[in-house]
Amino acid sequence: MTVRKGKRFAISIQEHMAIDVCPGPIRPIRQISAYFPRLSPTSSFSDPLLPNQVAAPTALSPGAAGGGGSSNLLSPLLPGAAGGGGSLSAMSSMDTSIEIDSCDSDDNTALGTLEFDLLYERATSSLHCTVLRAKGLKPMDFNGLADPYVKLHLLPGACKANKLKTKTVRNTLNPAWNETLTYCGITEEDMYRKTLRVSVCDEDKLTHNEFIGESRVALRRVKLDQTKHFNICLEHPPPLPSPTAMSTALRGISCYLREWETEQQRSLEERGRLLLCLQYFPPASDGDVKGEAKERARGGLCVGVKRCAHLAAMDVNGYSDPYVKTYLKPDVQKKSKHKTAVIKKTLNPEFNEEFFYEITFSELATKTLEVTVWDYDLGKSNDFIGGVSLGCHSQGETLQHWIDCLKNKGQKVERWHTLTNQLPGSTLQE
Repeated sequence: MTVRKGKRFAISIQEHMAIDVCPGPIRPIRQISAYFPRLSPTSSFSDPLLPNQVAAPTALSPGAAGGGGSSNLLSPLLPGAAGGGGSLSAMSSMDTSIEIDSCDSDDNTALGTLEFDLLYERATSSLHCTVLRAKGLKPMDFNGLADPYVKLHLLPGACKANKLKTKTVRNTLNPAWNETLTYCGITEEDMYRKTLRVSVCDEDKLTHNEFIGESRVALRRVKLDQTKHFNICLEHPPPLPSPTAMSTALRGISCYLREWETEQQRSLEERGRLLLCLQYFPPASDGDVKGEAKERARGGLCVGVKRCAHLAAMDVNGYSDPYVKTYLKPDVQKKSKHKTAVIKKTLNPEFNEEFFYEITFSELATKTLEVTVWDYDLGKSNDFIGGVSLGCHSQGETLQHWIDCLKNKGQKVERWHTLTNQLPGSTLQE
């Protein structure tokens, strides 16, 4: 055989890479497990291999798919291979049986269902979650049962500050709680932007509690003053994988999630809720006022500290010893400080105290009311829990509360406020 120098065989890149470029549906990329399938009891083949038979050596390349029926099981699908349409249908049925009958995959493992009701009361600014029952929970203990309980979290927010928990039902996979958990101080803005995380866990006395499943409900789905029933399937928590472990198509999503997490960490952290009542007294026209009203005859601002809810725990016992301080800034003479009494060992204190600032209406328009919540510690410096600023330079609900107070002279304006770990443009001092 004589081969002339300089003459090459014309082989296209498609033939070299053995890629079928004919138009048609896009097939998924085959995995290594497809070449070594686990035969399901539901799948049947005309000539299965017996234990004493040895299959002929087969090649995993597309060019070796022209052998017998046994070689087609260990080779990728190829249009035009021997046995054409038969191998395609056999492999399709085999893939389906593997996805359905695979019992060792967490994706196909039932975690159970959970029933609960949500009700938001606008008048009291409270969110009620009635946890009813769960069915078919995943066994977590050696006896094939579980000791389940339900936890609630409001996202975004501090986990310890807004965590609510039901009682534990022992040794069952179908528990019934019929227990109502209530969040206080939930505003309509919170209902629009927050998400309720409902998770089911298994309680273990000797070891740490185990997570069973969760579900997340956007509170915007709940209508005001109307009960909404949910019957949902529990799911695994959403993963945040690393970009190196993902395909190129998902790397952008992972980078976006990391940027979003960093932004959330840099943003203000919620530390609980505070119920404030503001009332501006205009100067009295008559001079014959008596008693307590005589002190407020010149006009001023009355600040009522009602209560706090879902405060962040600052002590090792899981509670705090909270008290509230108020300032009217700028405070040149440093005489605007007022402080409530300390309430021991609670995250939902009730104060019901009022403080009066004698000030004219024109001066009040240039002031900022700063309200901070602290944790009292004996023998060391007190811990800052959170605070809120109300004034003309505020934003959102705090600004609206301040404007309503100035407009409605002589009337009490009561609102819930979110406590944050930072106060913009303020220097915290104990």
